[in-house]
Amino acid sequence: MDRWDGESYQRVLAIDNSPVQITVTQSGGEEDPVLHIIAEGAREKTAVKAAVNAAIERLLGIRIDLKPFYRFAANDNRLHQLVARLHGLKPPRFPSVFEALVNGIACQQLSLAVGITLLNRLSSACGLPFSTPNSTHYAFPRPEDVAKLKMKNLRPLGFSRNKARALMELATGAAEGRLQIENLTDFSNEDAIGRLLELRGVGRWTAEYVLLRGLGRTDLFPGDDVGARNNLSRWLHLRKPLDYDRVGHVLRKWNQYEGLIYFHMLLSGLEHSGKLRINSLQNGARPKKDRNKILHRASSQAERHRKEAR
Repeated sequence: MDRWDGESYQRVLAIDNSPVQITVTQSGGEEDPVLHIIAEGAREKTAVKAAVNAAIERLLGIRIDLKPFYRFAANDNRLHQLVARLHGLKPPRFPSVFEALVNGIACQQLSLAVGITLLNRLSSACGLPFSTPNSTHYAFPRPEDVAKLKMKNLRPLGFSRNKARALMELATGAAEGRLQIENLTDFSNEDAIGRLLELRGVGRWTAEYVLLRGLGRTDLFPGDDVGARNNLSRWLHLRKPLDYDRVGHVLRKWNQYEGLIYFHMLLSGLEHSGKLRINSLQNGARPKKDRNKILHRASSQAERHRKEAR
């Protein structure tokens, strides 16, 4: 679904029932970077440009203002040390709540690598294809794309019976308009979580994950995320394991920025496991290239400040 070659980010978007492949690169100096976005396969340029810009703004967190977060962190030594190493890191967000839900359901009780494998298989099975002479890539499936499948189509992809049933109910409900999941942006955290918990296959972890990654609620830390708990314990040098309630307790003084801390914990955890190197950001040093390429490498997102589209 998401491709990163070290210089450019690519993804296929489903726009007006057509696949549009976007390629994003960056130029310019460190203080004034410029995004260049190429859209291939577009039919009506004006409508496509608006849709592509909206998707990129979500995927790369372009419009997120980090200044209040940095002012807050400057008065907290522990937090400052964490964020200074990843200065400029912005929170990634899925283009739709539906995609966030499908990601959450697919990755339940699985490693990230296995979850991404399932999602790529699902995209190949029913996402809109974009073909070039050398390859074919797929957009993330829309509700109507998944709704066309049957249980017997999902099981060979690696989805359990319960996950397959949850995905079918979600996709069918969204495609038919019975589930207005994209409207959750209008609800408070508590009300949005309550509505999500009514869906089959959605528990507390998935609901909070969707709020963070689908709705952009950066004041929320998914407390049932075991990996995030371990990263948090390591950062705070805690001796006792954290449970859900203790996560909220230890984060209470940072509660308005819990989600941003979550993403910093994600990268710190990847670094601790040896899957990511952040040498250029040691001791708050400013890297030569865009900092959020580190996050892009981990979750196919990147920090950007301005953009050009054509």
